[in-house]
Amino acid sequence: MQDIYTEDDPAIYQAHTHRDGPAGRLPLTPDQLRTLPSGSIFGMTLNAGMGWNPAELGNDAIMMISTLAGIRERDGLPTALGLHTGHYELGLQLEAAAQELAAHNTLPYSTYVSDPCDGRTQGTTGMFDSLAYRNDAATVFRRLIRSLPDRKGVLGIAACDKGLPALMMALASQHDLPTVLVPGGSTLMPSHGEDAGTIQTIGVRYAGGEMSFEDAVTLGCRACASAGGGCQFLGTAGTSQVVGEALGLAIPHSALAPSGEAIWIDLARSSARALLRLKDAGITTTDILTDDAVENAMVLHAAFGGSTNLLLHLAAIAYHAGCRVPSVSDWAHINRRVPRLVSVLPIGPVMYPTTSVFLAGGVPEVMLHLRRLGLLHEDVLTATGQTLGENLDWWENSERRSRIRQRLREVDGVEPDEVIMTPDEAAVRGMTSTVTFPLGNIAPEGSVVKSTAIDPSVIDDDGVFRHTAPVKVFTSEKAAITAIKAGDIVAGDIMVVLGAGPRGTGMEETYQVTSALKKLPFGKHVSLITDARFSGVSTGACFGHVGPEALAGGPIGKLRGGDVVEIVVDTKNLDGSLNFIGTEDQRLTPQQGAAVLAARNTPVSLRPDPDLPDDTRLWAALQDVSGGMWRGCVYDVDKIIATLEAGVKALAKEED
Repeated sequence: MQDIYTEDDPAIYQAHTHRDGPAGRLPLTPDQLRTLPSGSIFGMTLNAGMGWNPAELGNDAIMMISTLAGIRERDGLPTALGLHTGHYELGLQLEAAAQELAAHNTLPYSTYVSDPCDGRTQGTTGMFDSLAYRNDAATVFRRLIRSLPDRKGVLGIAACDKGLPALMMALASQHDLPTVLVPGGSTLMPSHGEDAGTIQTIGVRYAGGEMSFEDAVTLGCRACASAGGGCQFLGTAGTSQVVGEALGLAIPHSALAPSGEAIWIDLARSSARALLRLKDAGITTTDILTDDAVENAMVLHAAFGGSTNLLLHLAAIAYHAGCRVPSVSDWAHINRRVPRLVSVLPIGPVMYPTTSVFLAGGVPEVMLHLRRLGLLHEDVLTATGQTLGENLDWWENSERRSRIRQRLREVDGVEPDEVIMTPDEAAVRGMTSTVTFPLGNIAPEGSVVKSTAIDPSVIDDDGVFRHTAPVKVFTSEKAAITAIKAGDIVAGDIMVVLGAGPRGTGMEETYQVTSALKKLPFGKHVSLITDARFSGVSTGACFGHVGPEALAGGPIGKLRGGDVVEIVVDTKNLDGSLNFIGTEDQRLTPQQGAAVLAARNTPVSLRPDPDLPDDTRLWAALQDVSGGMWRGCVYDVDKIIATLEAGVKALAKEED
């Protein structure tokens, strides 16, 4: 056992069983000793044991929750790695916020629920846990908050794809408490290199002879130019930060800040002060998260051209806030009204990183344009304790705005109005609205395509994307990516990936497939239809979230190889359809096609992935009962209990 235990350090044998306890006395009155719950009194004892000044233990308690992970030394180097940069540096913001809270005579607590990295799990079974994790984390966040019974407010800090939505779901459920979100910021771009989204395709590009081995390993090493922050493109992480600020949960100009920079750390201090202002004013989360606030977030999502994953996450946040959950028609209505104004990775037209968007003015700068169009509810309350209109009045004439925009000119030589455009300039540049929600006999509940990311060269002069072809059907992402790499996919194909919804794979992201298509020279001539979801960096004619999913009996699961499918997307009016229209030999109307699909059985070969964890199978069943993907994949407790009770009664009758 000598190779396990340390034997040559005598200090390890100088252990103690007793020491003098902390000096001082608990700040309790005789009446409090008689009436307070024992847990409240014992909590003070624990706090003194951790070293806090006993005289301050009666101060108001503030809970800080975050997704912090990894072990970071003071010089920034890791003792233990996190799963991604987005949670690795959050301790710096937590430390700054805690110091600010303590300086204002409150008692800061800090707890963590770390999060996975969707980029790290792409193409692996780890992706099967991704979306299900969001619900689990939100549950644990809520349990931790409730575990501090005398909390007077909650400050949340997170940056990335699932941890940030989970945290916002937890904050949204704190109806009677003040809460403030601190977006965890963006990773810096390398001075010479590629962003973290593009770098995920080095394997495909090297295999296809599009880049050298040396370029692949060198560019792959330098893509993350800071140790913290969400990816540099406007994927799910960046979009979630934008949505958090647009909801009013975060203070103005806090989304997408460059991680590790002084302004990023200062945002944590400012957010702590904002939380204390809300506490003193008696403003709670219910006062901020309203139906109008949710609509503002949808408007900003459209103006930024955000990730389609927020269709799931914003619905879940709204549900936990007690607000109306947006429907497919609500999203379509918003996207028809709202112009896209932000030029940012991955859809451009110029591929500016998210840190450039921050320096161009970020969310409040975009809001100034939207305000002039009358697209915002300006009377909603926000994390500052003021209305959105008051925040924008301040921003428009603030020193912060002028200095931060000037900084973009200085460091990048970029005009801020090239990144965040006026509606007129955006129209001149051909920037179309963000997403379309095609219906049809394949997707009777709906589907989604980031129509602004379809290559313009395959869109007809009237602004309509049309693609009709026999389909090639795959029952897993693995089979689909194998076909692409083997050269079995050619220009003009329509790929259908089945069984990748919640019941099949936990509704995995299929970025392996979409990124491969993006990098193939003919990829813009291939369409993809799936009941899975997409990474926020995905582009192309990719149709996801098809509902009902195949394993819930959806008609997409009844498509067969050789069936002819017609895709139509009007990128101007944001209408679209996905329809099975027969075969090459016998064409059908969409109505006839629907009848044929209804008469078919779902093939017995279509099953959940054998590696799908039981934890995720349970999540999939519970969210399905609760309304499924278009309700945000939430847990509707009343519906779940009612379904279980009905099942118990039905089983009892069978036994009788």
